[in-house]
Amino acid sequence: MQGLATLFKRLLGGRRDTRALVPLYNAIIQQARLPHWYLEGAVPDTLDGRFDMVSTVLSLVLLRMEQQGEAAREPSARLTELFVTDMDGQLRQHGIGDLVVGKHVGRMMSQLGGRLAAYREGLAESGDLAGAIERNVYRGAAMAEAAKGHVEIRLRALTAGLETRDLDTLLAGDIA
Repeated sequence: MQGLATLFKRLLGGRRDTRALVPLYNAIIQQARLPHWYLEGAVPDTLDGRFDMVSTVLSLVLLRMEQQGEAAREPSARLTELFVTDMDGQLRQHGIGDLVVGKHVGRMMSQLGGRLAAYREGLAESGDLAGAIERNVYRGAAMAEAAKGHVEIRLRALTAGLETRDLDTLLAGDIA
């Protein structure tokens, strides 16, 4: 089984070169792995916690790309392809076999879609970003207010920084 990554590639229009998106994807991973998320923000430094941060940062970048209109449509799809390929590889590296890796990646894609909607709503003028963070970063676990506040402040700062970047700047990997 080639995995869900191949299915997504076929659904999204054949094999496209994702190499141009590697600097942006690497910047997303680098941002999601910054120690402050896990120390001051108390995000669990586990596979799930790291996935939550990667998908959160990716969601914010995808939302910014969405604002860029038609020019960002294909790069956004290719960025999502990189995410799928990376998650597929991560699962395999952790011993998840061919028979179930597709289900896991499918679940991750569903979670990414949910995060996109949650952060789109949470960042809206009267949105509840704190609630979106509680559900999507902490998965409903009780957390100190200082930790939750840290994550919210830093996500708002990241979002504000993303708002100043045009598509070319994003594609170059400059997200913060």
